[in-house]
Amino acid sequence: MFWKKYGDYITSIFFIVVSIAMIMAAKALPKSKIMKLGPDFMPTVIGIVTLVLAIILLIQTVIRSKERQTALAQEKPEECDYKKMLTSLVLILIYVFILKPVGFIISTLLYLLPQFAALAPADKRTRKNITEWAILDVVFTLVVFFLFRYGFTIVLPAGIFTISL
Repeated sequence: MFWKKYGDYITSIFFIVVSIAMIMAAKALPKSKIMKLGPDFMPTVIGIVTLVLAIILLIQTVIRSKERQTALAQEKPEECDYKKMLTSLVLILIYVFILKPVGFIISTLLYLLPQFAALAPADKRTRKNITEWAILDVVFTLVVFFLFRYGFTIVLPAGIFTISL
């Protein structure tokens, strides 16, 4: 009950602090002499986006605080699905460990589809949905790869598969 009542406050404040620390740590990184975008660019962008989202969450939480408390008093506690949580954790750990040796494209393609399936409700694991997830997996992976490679000029781990475009 405590987490349901104060969870969004705790989460938003935690991420505000982490975001500010991330932005400050990114500014301490050395500037690149080779590329326009240095190693501080992505951590700063992620820190700013996370900070903005955390502030929005905090504002929404304050606004909805009263009405949510009355709704929570009437609601029964939810059961946590530990199987989904553990499956996601294992998939993330596998992804992190294979990312560098195998490369971004292959490891992300291998990670996303099982993650979609693990998080989806049992009634949504149909052939149609799995096909949609596979298409989304390929499109998302390639868009992110090309965005980082050519938009941000950041090279993701190539591993055993390299695109030289």
